Amino acid sequence: MEKLTAFKGNTGYKKIVVELVCYAYFLLFLYAASSKLLDYEKSQIQLLKSPITTDYASVLVWLVPVVEIVIALMLVIRGTVLLGLYVALALMSAFTAYIIVILNFSETIPCSCGGVLEKLSWTDHLVFNLVFISMAIVAILLKNEK
Repeated sequence: MEKLTAFKGNTGYKKIVVELVCYAYFLLFLYAASSKLLDYEKSQIQLLKSPITTDYASVLVWLVPVVEIVIALMLVIRGTVLLGLYVALALMSAFTAYIIVILNFSETIPCSCGGVLEKLSWTDHLVFNLVFISMAIVAILLKNEK
């Protein structure tokens, strides 16, 4: 039985889609990491204000941007792209779960991310994350197709 796919028989389009997703994540993670590192104090204060991350703020303030940079690099280095997509999907899913928990179970809602993403409401941020999760899933499926 033949597989049905939007890119049937044309691996060029698949490669372009995967590369676009990787570069979008690359830019997102580098931007997010640099904004956290450049405004270290604000990042730490935001983590301290969150009911979920308060106890781990001193570690997360460094760990999250470092992980974001490592994933960004994985997405542009040949041989680590697929693993990078899986890790990007996992991290974005974790961020999304955090947003859902904050929106539904937290008495107080802390400030969101820094930089341009700070302008988004928490609900908008949730939608933004879901779009990136969908992009990662599509890229993983295309990358795994033989």
